[in-house]
Amino acid sequence: MNTFTIDTQTMHYVDIGEGPVLVLGHSYLWDNEMWAPQLEVLSLHYRCIVPDLWSHGRSDAAPQKTKNLQDYARDVLSLLDHLQIDSFSIIGLSVGGMWGAELALIAPECTKSLVLMDTFIGFEPEVMHAKYFAMLDTIAQVQHVPEPMIDVITPMFFARNAEQANPALVAKFREHLSSIKGQQAVDVTNIGRMVFGRRDTFDDVEQLTLPTLVVVGVQDMPRPPLEAQLMHDAIDGSQFFVVQDAGHICNLEQPAVVTEKLLSFMNDVHA
Repeated sequence: MNTFTIDTQTMHYVDIGEGPVLVLGHSYLWDNEMWAPQLEVLSLHYRCIVPDLWSHGRSDAAPQKTKNLQDYARDVLSLLDHLQIDSFSIIGLSVGGMWGAELALIAPECTKSLVLMDTFIGFEPEVMHAKYFAMLDTIAQVQHVPEPMIDVITPMFFARNAEQANPALVAKFREHLSSIKGQQAVDVTNIGRMVFGRRDTFDDVEQLTLPTLVVVGVQDMPRPPLEAQLMHDAIDGSQFFVVQDAGHICNLEQPAVVTEKLLSFMNDVHA
C-alpha cells in the first residue's frame, strides 16, 4: 500500500502493474481488496491505481474540504497529478462509478474510457434516500452497525443464493460490518451521506462522449438493471453488459466473467 496526503488526511492506495493506467473505485463499505481477482489479471497488462475511499480500508476520514463526490473526484485527480499520470481509464463499482463519472467530467481530456458497474449517476430515489439516511443516522448515533441492520444490509450486496453459492464471501462481509465501530462508524456514515445525497449527474450526461461500458448484476438490489439501462440509453454509444447469477458485487460473485469483459473492453480502448 502507498500513501498520499491531502490536508493532513492520508489516503491509501494500491499501485500495481505497468502500462496504460486504470483507476479502480470500490463499493461503499468495501475497500481496494474488493478488486483482487481483477487486479491479478489486469495488472499483467495495465498499471492499476486503486485508492481506498476516505474512511474505508486504511484511508483516514475525509478532509474537511471534501463535502461531496465531486470533491472526492478532485481528491483522486490530485493523487493522479502527484503520480504524474495524465491519461487514464476509470473502472468504478457502486460509489466508485458515481465519483468515476464525476472524474470523467472534471478531467475529460485525461479520461480515455469509463466503466460504470452496479452504479447509478442520477439522484437516489426518494424512498431509498430516506431509508438510507435513517440507517446512517442510527449507525452514527450508536457508533456501530447493529446486528439487525447487518441482517438487512448484507443480502443487499449479493445474489439471492449467495449464502449457499459463496458462504465465505458473505460471512467475511458480515464480519467486516460488525468491525465498524466508534469514530470510524461516524466517519463511514459521513461518506454514506455523500453517496446517497449525491447530485444528479444526468444533468451533464451529454458530456460523457468517451468509450463507456455499463455493467450490472442481474440480481443487483440497490442498483437494479433498470437503472443501468437508463444510463446506457443516456450515454451515447455506450456498451451494456448484464452479469448473470450476480448481485451488487458482481465482480466477486462472477470474477472470471467480469474480468474477461473488463480486459476485452480495455484492450479495445487501447488497441
